[in-house]
This record gives sequence, structure tokens and C-alpha cells, in this order.
Amino acid sequence: MADPTVDVSRFVDEQKVGAFHVKLLILSFFIALFDGYDIGAAAFAAPSWIKAWGLASRAALAPVLAASLVGILFGAPILGFVGDLFGRKKAIIASCLIFGGFTLIGAWANSLEAMWYLRFLAGIGIGGLLPNLIALNAEFAPRRFRATMIILMFTGITFGGSVPGAAAAWLVPHYGWPILFVIGGVAPIAMALVAFFALPESIKYLTVQRRWPQVARMLAAMQPGVALPPPYPPPQAGEGKGGGFVLADERHATRFSPKLLFSDGLGAITPLLWLLFVLNLMGFYFLASWNPTLLASANVSEGMAAIATALFQIGGTIGGLTLSRPIDRKGFLPVTILFALAVPVIASVGYVGKLSPVLLMLVLLLGGFCVLGLQFGLNAASAMIYPTAVRSNGSGWAFGIGRFGSVAGPYVGGYLIAQRVPIEQLYVLAAIPFAFGAGVCFVLTRLYHTRFKGYGLGQREMLDQPAAAE
Repeated sequence: MADPTVDVSRFVDEQKVGAFHVKLLILSFFIALFDGYDIGAAAFAAPSWIKAWGLASRAALAPVLAASLVGILFGAPILGFVGDLFGRKKAIIASCLIFGGFTLIGAWANSLEAMWYLRFLAGIGIGGLLPNLIALNAEFAPRRFRATMIILMFTGITFGGSVPGAAAAWLVPHYGWPILFVIGGVAPIAMALVAFFALPESIKYLTVQRRWPQVARMLAAMQPGVALPPPYPPPQAGEGKGGGFVLADERHATRFSPKLLFSDGLGAITPLLWLLFVLNLMGFYFLASWNPTLLASANVSEGMAAIATALFQIGGTIGGLTLSRPIDRKGFLPVTILFALAVPVIASVGYVGKLSPVLLMLVLLLGGFCVLGLQFGLNAASAMIYPTAVRSNGSGWAFGIGRFGSVAGPYVGGYLIAQRVPIEQLYVLAAIPFAFGAGVCFVLTRLYHTRFKGYGLGQREMLDQPAAAE
């Protein structure tokens, strides 16, 4: 006979990774892939805009390269809120339609000003996608594999980021730069349709919303043949026995306030996490936005620039996969180490580029391992330190605040390029955010493990909440 109630959090945490999780992971991977493609497509179209629109200098591209990042600044918290209020699945579909639609229209843009507005609007959709995808995968993942599942999903970003380079080398000479935006627009719209039919809604969100029949179907899909209680609500305090589903880590389920991101021991942890997002995204988008243009100005062929960019993304995938299990076991410590390693690697890019093309490829591969690997780790952390009821908001605010760094990266790069700073010094300057990040992450690591008594990421629900909040 089934227990009168089922703790959904515990049920999910005790599951083995099965067909249900694999299907979710594959769907999420391909949705994320086109998010990664979008940023890369703009960077590879940029050199063609200089010729097509008669731009006076490369620095004039900075506002357009940063436009989608400004949009993400707004889209991440807004659509994160939508995900917590109306469901992760709805927010993911809306995000795909928004950024796919405005990216597709961008194929017909005929000026830098028009492209800025379209990139900004596309960025709103892009901003909402990852917080909700991360929250969705975090809420279905067994605790011991939570960081691993989030990071595996996020590899779609890096695979997607490696595609525009190949598309630019093979298709742009025949069809022009708009083909990059046609691909980047049609594919997310198609994925929105696939998500409508195939993507599950978050089971923890459904529990918070008291949608018992849907919760029962989801549990049965994860573990066929499981004995479940009848789908009626659990008892309120003092009402006696009942049945249904509960959520052990449910708090503040019905209303969100930003103050919740600073409660229950998170008062210092949340701003430090935001600062890490700012620092890493500043360095990453400096590199992602300007690498193709800088490599071209350094007389690296278009084909070699495409290979270098692909290697940067591949290195990020390797870095993320390498981090997945250590983050599950050690929390922030592996992220701290990677921040420190990124400093000498990024600082050396401009120098090794003059020595050997092969050495440049190897350093960019290692650079991607560090920089994108860091973002993998931070994304996983943002989903694992917040409770279910505010998880999309927690990730969304971290992504949104982090976009101040991602917007600053292209602008700072454009300014330095306009000042004719040598390429060697440009990459040394690009390493500075990672040096600061190493120190901040060290403080956060100590603070988190002290505040939560040594529990790993994603294990806060094991603590007695009132005691933890004292």
C-alpha cells in the first residue's frame, strides 16, 4: 500500500538516471544549442557588416555586438519570474519564439541601427532561456547528479557556439551573412514547437502549484509501476491525515520577492555569486565578440579563425564535463581553481599567436576549457543554491546581473581597439576579470561551506531550515 503522501523532492533525489532523464537532457541540449549559436552568428557576421554598410572602423560594431547582451539583462529576470509563476516549459517556449523571431528578421536588416534594435529584442528571449532550462533540469535531476545534468545540458551552448564559424566559412561566401541569421531564427522556432509537444513541465513546480494528477503522471513516467497515493491535497496543519504530494524544500511558493534571494543564509552568498557572473561574463564576451575580428586583423585566415573559435568552444565543453562530478562533490572549489588557471592562459593568447598557429590553437582550446568551463560551473551553482520556489528567479537574477559584465566586455574591447592597443596587451587586459574572480570565488567557497556546515551544493534541503536561518 502506498504511503499517504509522497515527498517529491526525496522521490526525485533517490531516482536513478533513466530514459526520462536522458530524453529531457537531449531536448534541453538542442534547445540550448541555438542559444550558443546566436551569439556566435553575430560575431562572425560582424566583419561582413564592415564592408556591407561602409563602417569607418571595427570599434563601431561594439554597440551591436553588445545589444543582445543588453536584452539578456532584462530578459533573464523577467522570464525567470515568468518561469517561476507560470511554469518553466511555457517560459522556455516563449524564449525560443522571441529570440528566434527577431533573429530571423535580422537577416533583412540594412543598417547598424536596425540591427541593434533587433539584437536587443532577440536578447530578451535569449536571456529567459537558460535560467528556465537550468531550473527545469535541476528539478528533475537526482541530487548526486544535479551538477552533472546541468553541465551536460549546457554543453549545447558550446556546441552551438562552434557552428557559426563553420557556417561562416562554408555558406557566407555563397549566400552572404544573412544566411547565419536565417539558420539562427528558423531553428529556435522549430525547437519551440518540439518543446510544446515533448518537453515536460517541472515536477517541483507542479507540486508547488498543487497539480496532483500531473504530478502523479510525471512520477509514473520516471519510475514505471511506482505505487502512488490518490491525487488529493496533503493536509494542512492540524487537519489530520491526508494523502497526495508534498515538497520538503518548498518555501515562499506563492509569491516572489527579490529579498528571498538574500534570506536563509544567502545574504552574502547571492551578491558574491552575482559578482562572479559579472567577472566571468565580462571576460568571456570580450573574447567571444572580438576573437574573430582580432584574429582577422592579426592576419589569421578566415578558415583558421573559424577553427580557432570552434576549438575555444570545444575546450569549453571539455572543461564543463571535467568540472561536473567535482562540483557535485566539492562545490565551489573546482571553480576557484579554474578562475586562477584562466589568468595565465588568456594573458598568453596574443603572444603565442605570433609564435605558431598550432600553439595558438592549443592555447585557445585551453582558454575555452577555463573560461567556458567556469560558466558551466557558475550556471550549475546558481541552480543548486536556491530552493525550488525561487530557482528560476535565482538563476535569472544571476544571469541578468551578470549581463552587466557581458555588455561591458564588447564595449571595453571596442574602446581598447579604437585606442590601438596592441593585440598582446589586449589579451593581458582580458585576463584581469579572471584574476579578480579567483579571489571572489575563494571567499565564496569558504563562506558557503561555513554557513551551510559543509554541505555540498544542492544539499541545503538536508538542513533543518529554521536552524539554518538563525
